[in-house]
Amino acid sequence: MSFAQKLADGQFVTLAELEPPKGVDVIAFVGHAQRVKGKVDAVVVPEMANAVMKISSLGGCMLLANKGLETVMQVCCRDRNRLALQADLLAAAALGITNLMAVEGDPPSYGDHHKARPVYDLNNQELMQAIAKLASGKDMAGVELEGTPHFTVGTTLNTGALGAVQQELAQLDQNLDAGAQYFITPPVFDLDQLAAFTKHLGDRQIKLIPNVLLLKSVGMARAIGRHLKHVHMPDELIERVKNAPDRVRECVQIAVELIEGIKAAGYSGVMISPLGWEDRLPHILGA
Repeated sequence: MSFAQKLADGQFVTLAELEPPKGVDVIAFVGHAQRVKGKVDAVVVPEMANAVMKISSLGGCMLLANKGLETVMQVCCRDRNRLALQADLLAAAALGITNLMAVEGDPPSYGDHHKARPVYDLNNQELMQAIAKLASGKDMAGVELEGTPHFTVGTTLNTGALGAVQQELAQLDQNLDAGAQYFITPPVFDLDQLAAFTKHLGDRQIKLIPNVLLLKSVGMARAIGRHLKHVHMPDELIERVKNAPDRVRECVQIAVELIEGIKAAGYSGVMISPLGWEDRLPHILGA
């Protein structure tokens, strides 16, 4: 069953986020994906996350699709104007890449090409509206298309912004109006904080997919707690990793427990982000 079908049927979906390489050696990227084939519903390919130049999401998705894997293509406002965004979306649909995740994109100052000029011709809500326009059979200029693309579209929802809930809910409603079918959260390490946000959803019936980021060290946990504004890192989690006799095993176990908690809480799915520890994915998925 496809990712879109499972999502529509209310079944729990599992996504794995795999970074494409910075270069043309794709052996490891494709190999990691093949090792989770059949264990995940789709592989999310980021579009130059943190503004670091890598193979494009469309290119990465095509590499994996050629190996029989279902993918989710990230569509990023940062690097392309409305002409290029629409062109990439049509190309993706024509090539069979129909699962999308719309993102704003981190500024170039975050990444490795500080002289790059950001585009941001469209913001995230406008990008969602552009995707809906294409799916209606016309481009943003109102010109009819020769063949209409069909997409399963998701975007992000900042469930960690408990101090700006109403602003997040307003953006959520705009994205729902634009046709968003699922929402990915920031990395989640505190399920109670996630639940505190979802209480504000009211009668909105949304497909919420929390992101589980695989910790790699005590230092990483502390850095997340200090520097990621809308991600809550519990002190007890840091201490747990610090005191563990096998810290690698403990980090993997934390991810497994978070996934189990997300599933038990009735969320629509989970996105696992191994961030360099792709070789741990089969164990996490097996557990």
